[in-house]
Amino acid sequence: MTNPILPDFITLTKTGLYCAYGNFYLDPQEAVAHAVISHAHGDHAVSGNHYVYCTKATQLFMQHRYKKFAAAQFETKLYQQQFELNGVKISFYPAGHILGSAMVLMEYKGIRYLYTGDYKLERDTTCEPIEFVQADVLITETTFADPSVSHPPAEEEIKKLNQIHNNIMLGAYALGKSQRLISLMSEHCPSKKILVHHSIMPFVHLYENSGVSLGKYQPYDRKIMKQELQGNVYLVPPMVFNSYIRAINVVRVFATGWKHLQQGNGHSLYISDHVDWNGIIQTIEQVKPQEVWTLHGEGKYLKAHFSNQLEVKILN
Repeated sequence: MTNPILPDFITLTKTGLYCAYGNFYLDPQEAVAHAVISHAHGDHAVSGNHYVYCTKATQLFMQHRYKKFAAAQFETKLYQQQFELNGVKISFYPAGHILGSAMVLMEYKGIRYLYTGDYKLERDTTCEPIEFVQADVLITETTFADPSVSHPPAEEEIKKLNQIHNNIMLGAYALGKSQRLISLMSEHCPSKKILVHHSIMPFVHLYENSGVSLGKYQPYDRKIMKQELQGNVYLVPPMVFNSYIRAINVVRVFATGWKHLQQGNGHSLYISDHVDWNGIIQTIEQVKPQEVWTLHGEGKYLKAHFSNQLEVKILN
């Protein structure tokens, strides 16, 4: 007889997602003793944990960001390398979100629980492509789980920059999105000179040291932007982008899937590193779960879509 799905295998606490059966947290929001971390973005990887279980790239990014406070001890794992925490078997699978991002497969008493972390299905040459694995329970992010949301192909979006002749201030998250944009612009906007803000450069170097070729770029040089009023793209993190709200002689563009963050800019650029509605549906088809548990966003649309077909439980 097959063991039943444990409805409390993963619970959402103020500290984050907790697995009492294995006594560990998934992407905790506060420092804990045992943290299984899907990827190195700050809303998933905090400092101060004792043991951190993650991929090598995630370790490198966390060590750059948090220095000696990154973790007391890292336990890095290869994709598909199984390890065990208090009887729960755990393995990582590529999530396609950023370099080193992982979905976390947890097996306990014959039931397979798959936590996606953040993920996407689209082609991205700067990170490992998503690798689907079947599970009894899919614990998925629902950042853009709305039938009205469909992300356009990133390759087509980035070509919009070719129509902008003035210099561009391009806002993007320093880790993951910036590296993807450098690669996309190098491939599809060859006439643009890509200038990178100094705070993004360490992550660029970590990508390249990990074997990822990003293309042609150079560190930001103020003289270039002042002397050449066309053809340059200055890639900056959100804080810099927002602090120069009235920057002159540049067209402001921010790369994101969020509509509200496109408002007030010179042009829209809908490039997201999160799965959209169709991507979530495709993922469910591939994983073939008996139940879907949702996080990070609205789960109500999925619940309605699969009414009387599939158990959908909203965790957040």
